Amino acid sequence: MKRSPRRIIKGAIALGVILTAMVFLVYAPIFTFQRVALDGASYLKDDDIVKIAGIRRGEPLFAFKTDEVAYRLRQDLRIEDAQVRRVLPDTLAVHIVERRPLATLVTDYGYADLDRTGKVLAVHKGLAQMQIPLITGLNLHEKYVGDDVPDENVQQILAFLGALTPDGLAQLSEVSLQHPGYTIAYTTSSVQIRLGDFDRLDEKARLTQGFLEDQKSNPYPVEYVDFSYTTPFIKLKIQPKAPAETTEITE
Repeated sequence: MKRSPRRIIKGAIALGVILTAMVFLVYAPIFTFQRVALDGASYLKDDDIVKIAGIRRGEPLFAFKTDEVAYRLRQDLRIEDAQVRRVLPDTLAVHIVERRPLATLVTDYGYADLDRTGKVLAVHKGLAQMQIPLITGLNLHEKYVGDDVPDENVQQILAFLGALTPDGLAQLSEVSLQHPGYTIAYTTSSVQIRLGDFDRLDEKARLTQGFLEDQKSNPYPVEYVDFSYTTPFIKLKIQPKAPAETTEITE
């Protein structure tokens, strides 16, 4: 059945109207990109997002492909993940997960900061201002900024540290792999936290977090805690006894 020329013309006119409206929508001044609604960032700012994503304020909002913008953001070493969506009339809502240094590891050329996935974020020649735990008993070889560290021992230790709060993490100075499968953490006040092997990591992280919080108000000095067994054990330091008081008798 053939369509009449009149119906074809009407269809073409309707399509033209729709296309015109779409073009108007894309390029209308009210729908131009003006600001970033940034969520999840501690270090990065709105202008950083614009620069990393390669976009410019004043461009048509609908001209941006949000998945491509998110992809460009994820290529930046500082960003682990990113989601982007449009918010009319002039905003890109950007949610990011920043990479944050979780531990430091000895390397052939100094020290390397790792995030929770084992990616090298920065390298240093010294430990003058270390704010995160140092992993000892392991060395990195031929690893540079942007490289990944797939070593299973490192990954397990990072999983443990990643389960702590930032405040708890700040109370640890070192995590030492004594031998394959046996680990001891040390607090900034030199208390041992014996973790043992890598089983029950979530439980050991929870116990460690609770212990670190208790230490802020605990009046009893602790020598070590042992979370390597299913029943945690706390060893208190033995305090030296005060010398007995003597009374001088005078005649």
